[in-house]
Amino acid sequence: MKKLFVIVLLFCVQFGYAQIFGGDKIINNENFDKQRWSWGYYLGFNTYDFKFKYNEEVSPNGNDLIIEKTMGFNVGLVGNLRLNNNLDLRLEPGVTFNTRNFRPPYTQDIEEVNATYVHIPLLLKFSADRHNNFKPFVVGGVSTSINLSSNENNPDVDTRLKTNNYHYEVGLGIDLYLYYFKFSPSIRGVFTINNEMVETQFSEVDAMRSQAVFLNFTFQ
Repeated sequence: MKKLFVIVLLFCVQFGYAQIFGGDKIINNENFDKQRWSWGYYLGFNTYDFKFKYNEEVSPNGNDLIIEKTMGFNVGLVGNLRLNNNLDLRLEPGVTFNTRNFRPPYTQDIEEVNATYVHIPLLLKFSADRHNNFKPFVVGGVSTSINLSSNENNPDVDTRLKTNNYHYEVGLGIDLYLYYFKFSPSIRGVFTINNEMVETQFSEVDAMRSQAVFLNFTFQ
């Protein structure tokens, strides 16, 4: 994930440098941002972590569970409503896939959590003024997700997670105006608000919430 982010960052820096200091001033998709509505889709990657709240009576020293994170995949659609030249309202429904493993530091017993989420963010996108063929932006908002892999009502499993969860999101990115479309790489943090845990085998844990990083590539 880190290597991929560095590659995307270098690409964006090189593109921006060419737009600011290069001699080529051809403006691509000049009227793109004048549309009231625009549509697109995104593909991307994610990595999920858990943040635990420990029971101080059972675990006074906060014995952290060890999380083994993996890289997951995102795919979804984008609906964009232009509010003014620098502000947009966006709905980005999609699906994310990820696997997390966690275990206590004193055993080798691994608990595997496979998750497929229907993820629905409602976001405000704040953009700088466009310069040639690029425009940086920040984005933030709230989201809800439906865990399609939830075992909330299954008493036979060790760890049960809720089906419906709520989050807030913050991120940044850059719009690159290419000849045929607008390409927007972005990175975003997603933080769960509610306690996702219904029950777990680890008595020292009182609550658990997801934290995720999304690296998305949007095409409009």
